[in-house]
Amino acid sequence: MKEVCKDVATVNDLDGISALQSVNHFSNGGSLSAFIPHVQLILMMDALPQIVARQNGLVIGFLLSSTVEMCKDIPILQSMLEAYPERTHDAYAYGPICIAASERGKGLAQEMYTRLRCLLPGREGVLFIRSDNESSLRAHRKMGMREVSHFDFAGIDHTVLSYIG
Repeated sequence: MKEVCKDVATVNDLDGISALQSVNHFSNGGSLSAFIPHVQLILMMDALPQIVARQNGLVIGFLLSSTVEMCKDIPILQSMLEAYPERTHDAYAYGPICIAASERGKGLAQEMYTRLRCLLPGREGVLFIRSDNESSLRAHRKMGMREVSHFDFAGIDHTVLSYIG
């Protein structure tokens, strides 16, 4: 088995990211609530680093990020931003993050998060997690993220977390 490479995503990773999104989408029993199409992923890649983990040439994990400006047309992200107006002027949205089921629990999320923070030093990352997703909340708290707010979207409570890169 080859070593896992954590790197900035390129257009060559688009199909792998999409495949991992599909498998982990809530419509397939996963926890991802949205599917980000290639066109949007390319725009995100142009603005901020997107992190992928590859093993044997396959994408086994990704951590996406986007500018606050890119979030303004996405209702759930707008709700997150409204719930946390105290964010810094150059804050960005962290997530989604997704790890292949076979690779979970091996520290890959932490490694991708560390890589993103190194690429965006001193900048604030803001994210949300469903408040009933205790395993994700626990993992993100373990990474040093702090809860800063809550919001309701579509009748579901979400927790807003923040960190400084």
